[in-house]
Formats: sequence, structure tokens, C-alpha cells
Amino acid sequence: MRSLLPPFALAALLVAAGCTGSPPPNAEGNADGSSIVLADAEEPRTLNPLLGYGRDGFSKIYDGLVEHRADRSLQPRLATELPEPAPDGLSWTVRLRDDVKFTDGSAFGPEDVVATYRALLDPAKGATERAAFAGLTGVEQLDTRTVRFTLDKPWAAFPHLLVLGVLPSEVLGAPLAEVPPIGTGPYKLQDWRKGERMVLEANPAHFGGEPKIRKLTVVFVPDDNTRAQRMQAGDFDGAVLPPRLAQSFAGAGGMRVITHRSADLRAVTMPASGQVTGDPAIRLALNHALDRAGLVENLLGGKGSPAGTPIPDAMPEFVDPEASLRHDEAHAEHVLEQAGWARGADGTRSRDGVPARFTLMYPTGDVVRTDLATAFVAEAKAVGIDVQLAGLSWEAIEPRLGQDALLHGGGTPVDPDLSAYRALHSGNPWGYSDAAVDAALDAGRTLLDPAQRAAAYKQFQRAYAANPGMVVLAAVQHTYVVRDNWNGYQEVVDPHGHGALSWGPWWNLEKWTPK
Repeated sequence: MRSLLPPFALAALLVAAGCTGSPPPNAEGNADGSSIVLADAEEPRTLNPLLGYGRDGFSKIYDGLVEHRADRSLQPRLATELPEPAPDGLSWTVRLRDDVKFTDGSAFGPEDVVATYRALLDPAKGATERAAFAGLTGVEQLDTRTVRFTLDKPWAAFPHLLVLGVLPSEVLGAPLAEVPPIGTGPYKLQDWRKGERMVLEANPAHFGGEPKIRKLTVVFVPDDNTRAQRMQAGDFDGAVLPPRLAQSFAGAGGMRVITHRSADLRAVTMPASGQVTGDPAIRLALNHALDRAGLVENLLGGKGSPAGTPIPDAMPEFVDPEASLRHDEAHAEHVLEQAGWARGADGTRSRDGVPARFTLMYPTGDVVRTDLATAFVAEAKAVGIDVQLAGLSWEAIEPRLGQDALLHGGGTPVDPDLSAYRALHSGNPWGYSDAAVDAALDAGRTLLDPAQRAAAYKQFQRAYAANPGMVVLAAVQHTYVVRDNWNGYQEVVDPHGHGALSWGPWWNLEKWTPK
């Protein structure tokens, strides 16, 4: 949808509205706080956890065996205690609760866990999440309350993946695209008008108790400016908004502007197949050409932190501050000259008749990515690299990931393996490969000792800084506007995936109560 007002006009409108001291009424007009209407930028393609729904947990409809808490710790959910590793690290055993039912009334048990994970592993099922569980070789039921997962090698981060929603075994005979969204979670699906909205209703039999907010409506509005305008008009009780639009609500009566730290790293991918993006000198030069602190201050309004390597500061125990890619434009120029990229009359460099030019894709309607992509173009031009922008839909972006650069987002605050391995180990979508990077990532994955793992990820960052595979820009903070009608908000450090149906302010919505 096209924006109805330019950003500067929208900001003025929102400031003026904030000065009245009288916010719009509750989105559904009810006085008891039993319903809430939230706006999100992205609509899920599916509600099946095996096809990617709720991969980071807090999916509202499903529970996993474990869950992450606000302090980044792992806690049991459908399990009675945390997964227990075998001495050799090649299996993990999980004890299960016996007081849980699915929303169709059937009892939850180990057969459901086994069926869910075997469907995940079965190539014939086509589970898109199978790649994330590449080290998992099997799952079996040990007794009426216990299951065991087996791995091809030790995998320290494996328990974090057990946030995957569990489905009833009875429904998994159908093709995954036809499996109904039946889970054990605090909410169940009432209605889904694709392209418009989704309505969830409280699960009265949830083992954690029936939520006080009994109806959750999520409206899908991809355009950031349109979402902000509709929030101001009273259509929503909360919305995910980029920082400069969210701050326009500061001071508005009855509203809260919430900012979350995150492990959501924004980076420019550099496909190895490209004559320009695949050249290590181009990648290294762009990393040094970039003024990350300036991007955070000027484009994000300070709502973020500069980041040069793929381990975000949300995991400080794994960060190596010495493995930095400092801003040094002169050094960037030197790297390019040494590699034979010479400036032409128009200022653009070339080598052997090939101009230093490539395309950078970004999703349309995303204000933050648009701003970062535009700034990246200017920084690259300063050292003689011509970057052409292409604002596209995700459907148009995905087939081109191996050929064109992307303003990428990704990351989690719970474990560095989940942030870095699939993005930068050999076999990643961009074709980047480095033996020292692979060795450090493999060590970090297989070591179970926390101190040894921390050392491995610091070694990974040093190896990566010598031969970066992408241009990491910053860890962006997430901003939200929330109507202040409920108690229960608890701050959390977000992963990349966040919003009305996942993390963000509403990660623990089932615990909220009306004021």
C-alpha cells in the first residue's frame, strides 16, 4: 500500500495529535481490556511450525519443549526440566509434562513430540525447518514421559532449537501445507483473512491458565508510514514502527513508546558468485569505508549499536572487541588500489574492464532498511564503488539471493551458533567460504564447555575480520507504540523476528491483565 503522507508530514501530524492529551479510544471500544488489536508489518505465510512459523518461539498458538525468558535463559515449557545431555554430547533427553492438552481436546504426550520431529526430519514431508536441524539424526520415545534426541556430533546450542512448536501426532499424516493449526499454546486460531488480519482467541484449557486478554487481532500493514497513520487514527492498540515514526508518539496521552535492544543485525550480503561482490578486496574495503557509528546516530536516531562482526553485543560474553573493522576510508582506498581497482574519470573504479558496480536489494515499505541501503550507497560511492538500489517484494528478492546483494536482517540473542553458523559457514546462501571461519564455527558448535565456546567464537570473529563475508552495519533496536491500558509488559532483548505474533512487547501477552 502506498503511504498516504510523506514522512515529514506524518511526523508533524503525530506530534500535533500527541499534544492534545486525548488519545483515540481502545481499538475495539471495549472497556474491560479483554481484547487487543495489534498491527504488524509481516504476515506469516503459514501457521505450521515445521514450515517456519514461530521458529524463535513465543508463537502464541504452540508451545515448545522449552522457552526463552526475558533474561535470555532457557526454561522448561512442555518439558518438566531442561534437556539433559549424554556425557558424549551425542544425545539429549527430555522429560515431559503430563497435564497438557491440545486445543482440539486431545492429550499431549511423547508420541506427539516424536511424530513432530520425525516429520521434520522426513525429506518426503518437505519441512522447511529441516535445514536448521541438520545435526539431528533421530528422536525416540523412552517411556510414557520421556523422549531422546540423537545427534551426529555434539551440538551445544541444540536445546535452544527445542522451542519448535509441537503438533498432535494424529494430524501429521496429512501434507504439511494441509495440517490444521492445532497446538497447546495460550491462543488458538479463530479466523484468518489472508492479506488482511488474523484473529486468535484464548485457550481456556491452557496449562498456564486462560489469558485475561481473550481476543487478539493482528492486522497486517506492510507499509511503515501507513501503519503509523492508522495507529494515530485509533485503529490499533499497538504497532511495530521504525524509530523515527515511533518517536513521533512520545508524549501522546495514554501511549507508550517502547524500545528494545536486539540481536537483529542488519548487513549487506555479498554473493561470492559476483565479479564485484565476490572479490575479497571489495568486501574488505566496504567494511572499512563504512561509518557505522554515524549510521546509528544519524539514521537510527541512536536506536542501535554499531556492529562490524556477526556476533551482536546482546551476547557480550562472546564478543571480541579487538576483532573490529574500524572506519578508515583511506585504508579502504588503499585495499582497492592494491587489488587493481582503479578509479575512472567518473570516479567509479574498474578492473580489467569490469566496473566496481553491483545491485543492492531491499524490501519495499521497510523504512529502516531503505534508509540503511541509501546510506550504504553513499559510503560505497565515496571509495569508488557504484551500488544500484532495487526496492523489491520478498517474492522477487528470494530467487536472487545468490546473485545480488541484499540489505539482510537476522540474529538471535540466545546463542551465537544460531546467529552465525548458517549465515557464514560454508554452504550459506551467498556462497561465502573461509577455512578459518568454518573451523571456529565448528568448534563453537561442538564444544559444550562455556569458556571454550566463548574462546571459539572470539577466534571466529578474528578470522572473519580478516576476510569478511558481508558488510555488517549495526544491531538495530526495535521500537513499538503501545496503548497503556494493560499491565504485564516486561522488557526483552529481541531476535530479528519480532512483532505481534512473536517477540516484542507482546512476547508474554498471555500474562497481561487490564488496568
